[in-house]
Amino acid sequence: MSAPDLCVRALEDRRRTEARLRLAAGGAWAGTGLVLTTRLGDALDPRNFHRAFKTRAAKAGVPVMPVHATRHTCASLLVALDVHPRVAMAILRHSKIAVTMDIYSQVSSATTREALKRLGEAFG
Repeated sequence: MSAPDLCVRALEDRRRTEARLRLAAGGAWAGTGLVLTTRLGDALDPRNFHRAFKTRAAKAGVPVMPVHATRHTCASLLVALDVHPRVAMAILRHSKIAVTMDIYSQVSSATTREALKRLGEAFG
């Protein structure tokens, strides 16, 4: 499965940033192989990651939420976009569709109303 273009571009940008950081760090570069690291290539402290996440969310003008909640948001957005549940399951890397549909995704009341309206129209 390939990543969305937005993610690919972000990862490519991160690769360029890492190359600059590695060059600047010289022999101090840790080289953990992780995607997100400190300026010396070490693993990020979770608190620092969460702090940066909150800062970027605020800068982007989106609600600040726990990092794990973004998975729930992604699942709900996929449902709202009428993405097939099996595709959503693959994107979220769940092994069971019930996890994706019962735990992670939420259907908005507007979507429910629209579905009921369409059902009513189908039966005339």
